[in-house]
Order: sequence, then C-alpha cells, then structure tokens
Amino acid sequence: MFKLKPSCKDYIWGGHRLVEEFGKEYDGNVLAETWELSCHPDGPSVIANGVWEGKTLQQYIEEAGEEVLGTNCQRFREFPVLIKFIDAKDNLSIQVHPDNRYALQHEQQYGKTEMWYVVDAKEGAFLYYGFKHEISEKEFRERIENHTLLEVLNAVPVKKGDVLFIEAGTIHAIGKDILIAEIQQNSNVTYRVYDYGRIGKDGKPRELHIDQAIAVTNRTLPKANAKAYPHIASSDYFVVDKLTLDGTRTKTLSGTVSEASFVSILFLDGAGTIENSGEKMNYKKGDSFFLPAGSEDYRISGQCDALITTVGEKKDLIRIGIDIGGTSTKIGLADAENNLLATGKVETDYTKSPKELIGEIAAGVLKLLDENDIVMDQCSGVGIGVPGTVNRKNGEVLYSNNLKWENINLAEEMGRYLPLPIRIANDADCATLGEAAAGAGKGYDNMVMLTLGTGVGGGVIINGKLFTGSLQGGSELGHIVIKDKGRACTCGRKGCLEAYASATAMRQSAAEVYGNPMEPLDIFQAAKDNDKEAQKIVEQYIEDLGTGIINIVNIFRPEILLLGGGIAAQGEVLLKPIRERMKKECFGGNHGEIPEIRIASLGNEAGMIGAASLV
Repeated sequence: MFKLKPSCKDYIWGGHRLVEEFGKEYDGNVLAETWELSCHPDGPSVIANGVWEGKTLQQYIEEAGEEVLGTNCQRFREFPVLIKFIDAKDNLSIQVHPDNRYALQHEQQYGKTEMWYVVDAKEGAFLYYGFKHEISEKEFRERIENHTLLEVLNAVPVKKGDVLFIEAGTIHAIGKDILIAEIQQNSNVTYRVYDYGRIGKDGKPRELHIDQAIAVTNRTLPKANAKAYPHIASSDYFVVDKLTLDGTRTKTLSGTVSEASFVSILFLDGAGTIENSGEKMNYKKGDSFFLPAGSEDYRISGQCDALITTVGEKKDLIRIGIDIGGTSTKIGLADAENNLLATGKVETDYTKSPKELIGEIAAGVLKLLDENDIVMDQCSGVGIGVPGTVNRKNGEVLYSNNLKWENINLAEEMGRYLPLPIRIANDADCATLGEAAAGAGKGYDNMVMLTLGTGVGGGVIINGKLFTGSLQGGSELGHIVIKDKGRACTCGRKGCLEAYASATAMRQSAAEVYGNPMEPLDIFQAAKDNDKEAQKIVEQYIEDLGTGIINIVNIFRPEILLLGGGIAAQGEVLLKPIRERMKKECFGGNHGEIPEIRIASLGNEAGMIGAASLV
C-alpha cells in the first residue's frame, strides 16, 4: 500500500486552496493542479512510504512488474489513468481533447476522455460542456476568430457532488470558483481554442490550437451524462465509485483488491485509517493511496468522502492479427474464440520505405475496423507476424530479407497509428500459433510445424507455449544441416534443410535436370504423368524432407507434426512415405511413440490467427 506525493502545477488560473485546505506541500503562490496518481512524464507522482519511498510510481511498476496493475490493464500500452485535484480560481481556457487515433498520429500519446467530480463550488459557479446547438465547421472557425464562441457554448451550473463525463471531442472548460477531482486517461494533450485574451508567463498571449481543435471537436449537441450505476462513472479506461463514511452510522468499509485491477483511493475530506496487506496508515483530506492488484482485503475507518478508482473488465474484445508477406499483407479481426470476423489485404510494396509501408498497413487496419463498425476501444491489441529475425521483447525487426528491412522498430512505428499493445513475432511462429489455437494442432500441447514455401520455416509448441529460446529470432528449423557440405543455403551454411526442402530448392533441382526451373506444382504433376526425371526429383525431395522431419522429431518428441505452405498441398503424396520412414527411423521406432503427421488446415488464415494470439 503506497501513499503518493503529487506533482504540482502552477498554471495562471489556479488558486491556493490545495495548500491551505488540502495540506499540499508547495512553496509557490499559485497551485492550480496536483497530479495525485500519475505515471505521465510531464508530472509523475512519487511514492512516500515503504521500501519504494522516493521512487516514482512508474519506476515502481517497471521494477515490480506490470502484474501490480492487474489483468484488466493488459489491454493498455501504458498506465491508463491520471487523477488530479484542480483548483480553478479563474476560468480555464475553452478547450477540447482528441481521441486516441488522432492523438497517437499527431502527438505520439493517447487522447483524453475524463470525468469531473465537483469537490466544491461557490454559489453561481458554472462550467462549459458542449454546444447549445449544432454548429457548422465554418461557424466554429469564425466564432473562434471573432471571439464570440462563448455565445454558443452550453453553460452548466454546478454544485458540490456533481459528476460530469467528458468524452474526447467534447468542447469544455471549468469555470472559476470550482474545485474538482478529475479522473482521466493518461494524457496531457489539450487543444486550446479561446483563453479570454490572457497573457502567459512569457509575456505573450497564450497559444491557441485552432486547426487541431476544429479537426477533433464534435460540433453536435453534447450527450446526456449516462447513469453508470452502481458506479458514479464508468469508461473503458476507469471505473469510479464514491465512498462516504459519516463516522457515526457508517464508520468502516471493507473491500478487496483482486488480481484484475489496482485500486486508487483519493480522499476528498475527513480523516481516519486505512489498512491493507497487514499495514495500517493514517489518512486525511487530500491524501492519495495506491493499492497494487492482488493485495487482497483493505479496510477504511473514520469519517470521509473518497473516490475509489479501478480499471474494469472489457468484454468481447477484438484482437487484430497482421500477417506481413512478401507480396501482400493480410489483416484479420479475431474474437476470443479465434474466429476471424473480418479480413482485409494490403499490397506489400517493399520498394517503399519501412515508415511508408507500415503507415499503409495501419491505414488498412483502420479501414477494416471502420467497415465493420468496430471502435478502437473494442480492441485489446495488435499482433504482427513478419518474415525474418525479430526481437519480440522490444518489437524490433532485426533483419528481413523479404522486406529489405534492418533494425526497424515495427511495434513503435505501428503504435503511432494504433493506440494498443503491439506484439510481433516471426511469421512462421505465428502460423504455428494459429494452427495450435484453431487449426490441425488444436488440443495438442506439444507440436511442431514446418512451412514449405520459398524457404523452410517452422515453429515449436512445448507444453502449450510457443518455444522462442533465449536468443533473438526463435527457432530456425529450416537451417538444420541434413547433408554435410551440401548445397549452399541463403543463411551462409551448406546442406541446410531449406536448401533441399523449399520450393526454391525444387526449382533448382528441376533446372539441374531440365536446364530451366519449374514450379513445384508442375514437377509433382509431371511425376504423376510418369515423367521419370520428375519422379526422381519428387522422390529425392521427399527423402530429404523426411530426413529433416525425423531429426526434428528426435529432438522435440512432439505429439503431432504439421506441414504447411504451398508444397504441403500435395498431402498424402508427402505424408505416406514419410510416415513409413518415421516408423523405422524415429528413435525407439515401434517401441516408442511416433507422432502424428498431418497437413495444416488453416491455409492463409493461420498467420492472422496466430498473430492475433500474440496479444
């Protein structure tokens, strides 16, 4: 249980009540805001007790692990919430906040949806919330420029205890003589459109952001604040409850901090004690506490009003799976049962810069979401399969020959467009995950998959989890040597399985026999038509593939081995002779357990489903 020390802000419209009435430690004349629960770099809160004393809340999370935030926070790339006290001695500027999509693209941080709890307000105090009536973009711009915007804004009188929910895109402003507790998304993006002609600390009029505000403002009538019963506010980013102990009839409250979410407690007034995890501390008006997820029961005693904030569960989440290929990129929207609800495709033009190509793929994702009326907040994350060597930990593509990429931070760049957790993996690993989750490998805890395409890729599932090893890049099954000093491989070695069992290898074999390359499909068809040379090529191909498979089976001892990729479409032509060899040559033979060998069932969908399974 941590008591937090806030970050203090001295904006020109602020007063001094947070020092005088709430006991905030601050030496300046103006204290406009205190950021009570914050991991934002513009104003992090600091732990004030225990072994983590002096660390920022963000440092604690990074060192202790994201588990302290709870499972409901896994869908966010960053700590989702920022909580403030705001003391408005004067009117705040008329402003608007962008949504996630716009803010990520233009500001490289999240947008902002927020709620206000009115802690105190003088008689006659009011704030602005939306427009009185719908206005055009032209009128909006003209009223900003001729300083008549206030004439069309919706003024809302407020009193202590009132709650307003401010969605991104809603124009708003806190009026003077109001003290507010604000719970918001973890963002500091604000577009100011009118500021009463005030002069900033630099002696110049404060900056306005007219073009940005016009781009993001909803100019229709504001939505009525929906009831969030049993909560006072509920959104995709935070759930807020009000606690009142009158000290007589109601003196204590007990609750539980589950594994699902941390608990933030902001005391608006009163005094008493709070207990959690065997620790007991005093609280007073203005104090802020953070209780890590899974810290079990807590108990608050005394007399107080407080706001309790958690992150709620999001149901029916959609996962985005992206399978980047050499010629096209496939995009799928998967539900919790690994069903593809919708798919799309974008041309993979590797002649473009990585930044351009990633932007086009992101645009394809946004288009697919729009076509299916799925909002970004309904998505839990993005998984991306990419050919080449990847660093899954930091989302970087170290090298991709197919895409001509080197040291490209794919997760970071894609995150400029998609404000979601982003995970990447090798494309063959994603195909393996897809087959394990929803294809021919479903129900097996130990599985190997080989993809027989331009190269030979593959993936390994051990005890239900994708095997990645401790080195970057994961498993490279196509680069086990099956012939000492054999054919040169693209990896630089000689005799690799890929040099004999890929489509490229079959073309090379045909060129050696016929003087020109042939496509694998044509070679197999010629063999069926009794072309003796083609039959020799196919027999040797199956022999070499079988050698590689037996080596892999002897190493991993899987329950099932799947073959995917274009050549795998030959089905039993490949499987029957390899099964017979496995009975004779796999370690233990008939005395041991010989794994099943099958053709993968998902085809082009495997990569999308597997990529979605990364999140």
